[in-house]
Amino acid sequence: MLMGYSIKTIAQKSGLSQYTLRYYEREGVLPVVARDVNGNRCFDDEDLELISLICCLKDTGMAIADIKQFIALSKEGSDALSDQCRLLQEHKQHIEEKIQFFQSFAQKIDHKIAYFSSLANEAKAANS
Repeated sequence: MLMGYSIKTIAQKSGLSQYTLRYYEREGVLPVVARDVNGNRCFDDEDLELISLICCLKDTGMAIADIKQFIALSKEGSDALSDQCRLLQEHKQHIEEKIQFFQSFAQKIDHKIAYFSSLANEAKAANS
């Protein structure tokens, strides 16, 4: 009998809904998961690690179609490693651009915090 994690357990561990996990499997984002004798999905640690990577890519803005392409490439073996690497490098560059974009806003906000803190301190001093 095949032992592993139920879809409910994987949903709890990953933070994804059972519906999303089924959708990802149906759409080829998540490779077909093993089944037990009763036909229930039976996830293992490797599946959990892959789900974690899928969540990381999705949460950092990679399109589902690109994640699906990355997963498809992983099934092709060593011939596709350079393509997988390229996809990840492009995505990392995209993330770094987003980080720079938000850092410029964070700097502006820091400037305003300092400005308003200074005004507040001046007002306190004037009222003392």
